[in-house]
Amino acid sequence: MNLILETIIMKKEEEIRELQSSGTYQHPTPPFPLRNFKRAISKPDTIHVIGEIKFASPSAGPILKPRNPVTIAKIYEQAGVSAISVITEREFFHGSLASLLHIKGQCSLPILRKDFIFHESQLLESLNNGADAVLLIARLVSARKLKDLISLTQDLGMAALVEIHDERDLEKAMQGGAQIIGINNRDLNSFEVDLTTTKRLAPKVRPECVLVSESGISSESDIVALSRFRINAVLVGTALMKSPAIGDIAKRLSRVGSEIYRRVN
Repeated sequence: MNLILETIIMKKEEEIRELQSSGTYQHPTPPFPLRNFKRAISKPDTIHVIGEIKFASPSAGPILKPRNPVTIAKIYEQAGVSAISVITEREFFHGSLASLLHIKGQCSLPILRKDFIFHESQLLESLNNGADAVLLIARLVSARKLKDLISLTQDLGMAALVEIHDERDLEKAMQGGAQIIGINNRDLNSFEVDLTTTKRLAPKVRPECVLVSESGISSESDIVALSRFRINAVLVGTALMKSPAIGDIAKRLSRVGSEIYRRVN
């Protein structure tokens, strides 16, 4: 496992112990009505864009000086994205759990909490802070644990975006009953990006699953290339956050999804 990833996992384990000892989230109560993330990113006739809010990453370093995430969420919403992904990991991504609540109260789109989630207490924490969906990384847990996490997520009324990078991850996700599969084009060990990862894995995903391509998507041509592989949505973060015209880029990427669908079908 990559040293940075190991460090993140260790810190998350500390946070989980604190959560368990505090008992803060033993009785989950969503602060706002839950929104249907799965439906939002799988409506027909378009390839949906999930706009991500992140201010840094281990691979890219600082991306954008921290600013009010609600402002960015509103830009995304006005640009026509279908959902918003909020990275809440603090040290390497400069995220904040509190931003989930702020965004949920000011934006009408479904919100995905993207973090390193591998314990039940984190799911309760997510629900209590306004998440409509959570990211579950297949690589981080056993097949049995992943199945349990997916089941609890659904019982709580949230959606689980189950992230995979190879065939072994995909097998775990399928055994666990994943309904939404995110193919991460970035290798978690090397941090290298290869969009052909989606090309390789997409045909192996059950057709009833909602399919998302993640990482390395920065242009309309990328979405055109990925459209050949039955994807329902793309998750775009760095390319948007680095742009001096976030709204314009988000609008162009959102628009090209529906145009491609009409052209291809």
